[in-house]
Amino acid sequence: MTIRRAGVDDAATLSDLAARTFTETFGHLYPREDLDFFLADAYAVDKQAVILGHPDYAVWLLEEDGVAVGHAAAGPCGLPHPEVQPGDGELKRLYVLASHQGGGWGSRLFKEAEAWLLRDAPRTLWIGVWSENFGAQRFYARFGFDCVGTYEFPVGRVRDVEFILRREAAAG
Repeated sequence: MTIRRAGVDDAATLSDLAARTFTETFGHLYPREDLDFFLADAYAVDKQAVILGHPDYAVWLLEEDGVAVGHAAAGPCGLPHPEVQPGDGELKRLYVLASHQGGGWGSRLFKEAEAWLLRDAPRTLWIGVWSENFGAQRFYARFGFDCVGTYEFPVGRVRDVEFILRREAAAG
């Protein structure tokens, strides 16, 4: 398995993988029409191309024999928390297909994103995680993140309670 930085020409691959991993992880929580609406909007190929082409964002693909099985995305923090400062970074997505979990690849993807986010200087990092995703909460706690707030994450008409996690620059 390998990790590589994705480029604009990976937009269709990223769109498909993001939809697959989100559905695999959370699809059972939503009515089909809400899930379909969210996937079509959030993971549209053109939106992925914009992200992949933007200098303030980065995405990595985890591949097995050239087939994408996981991804991580990072960029400026966009979480709704009053203490977010200009220059703060955010891990926006980190997913690995269930068939490839348990081998430490999630940690490796996280470390790629973390290194990129901290490439110029130490800075505060943020992550949004579903309030009932206890495995993800334990994962990020191992990297020094603490819960500092909540917000609602819309998936169609459903509103999930998300925890806002933060790691201060000095903790990096």
